[in-house]
Amino acid sequence: MTEAGRKSSTPRPPRQTPARSPVAPASVVQASGSEAEFTKSDYESLARFRHALRIYLRFSEQAVRSIGLTPQQYQLMLAIKGFPGREWATMTEIAERLQSSHNSVVGLVDRSVANDLVQRNPHSHDRRAVALRLTEKGERMLLGLVQTHRGQLERMGDMIRPPSWRGDSG
Repeated sequence: MTEAGRKSSTPRPPRQTPARSPVAPASVVQASGSEAEFTKSDYESLARFRHALRIYLRFSEQAVRSIGLTPQQYQLMLAIKGFPGREWATMTEIAERLQSSHNSVVGLVDRSVANDLVQRNPHSHDRRAVALRLTEKGERMLLGLVQTHRGQLERMGDMIRPPSWRGDSG
């Protein structure tokens, strides 16, 4: 506070948050004369792929909402069921998979438990953690949604395939 009783106008440093992605925003480099050149075809390929992703995500949002779920609930159920090597996951693991904060995931899990989609179970060896699993209802709903999503991906075919850059083998 200043003498006049007002808050200081000194700005606070930005809040530090851990990187949640293998590609951090700091890795985005502004183009300069020494950067790689991109062809018109490269830009068109990337734009086509970005458009296809948006079509798929919009389809997904509509499919999920049509059965009374939120896109986040679908993503939560998919992250649990699709967790590598087991049929459950912890809150921390789900927060990383969803690229969300722990607190946001707790709220999402609370709502999903209330809707009988997910259940909390004691963690096998960490008393501080819980193991999140799908309920029978969650399993049934997820199965139907995954079938619907797989069908959409098959219909989209090569449209959803990532771009192939010059010199890439893919």
